[in-house]
Amino acid sequence: MNIVCPHCLKVNKIPKKDSYIKANCGECKNSLLDTTPIELTQETFDHVVVNSDIPVIIDFWAPWCGPCKMMTPIFNEVSNKYALKALFVKVNTEIEQTLASKFLIKSIPTIAIFKEGNEIKRVNGALDPLKLSSLVNENL
Repeated sequence: MNIVCPHCLKVNKIPKKDSYIKANCGECKNSLLDTTPIELTQETFDHVVVNSDIPVIIDFWAPWCGPCKMMTPIFNEVSNKYALKALFVKVNTEIEQTLASKFLIKSIPTIAIFKEGNEIKRVNGALDPLKLSSLVNENL
């Protein structure tokens, strides 16, 4: 399956397994098991979403948004459970206004799930860890 490296954004082809002890990027040699959400930009968005064979969980947010600030640690915490099962990314709608407009983001935070390059689910508003985990599990 194709996995986008969270460090250098190189596409890596790895075998599909239930769990991984070690998986490193062929380009930068950093761990593909790193679950820290990636900040996407207009330039990197399509590359990451289209080349990922695992679901891409996108948090559309802004730094001035209170619920977004509340959601950040929850998003980071939940991402830790899904190494090489889902890719968690963030889009700062204040900086990436073109992306926010392209995806018709009307309120933030908005969580969007993409599979095979297409949006399959969207939820507006902050979620608690249980609801976010359930949303991810439903779309694995």
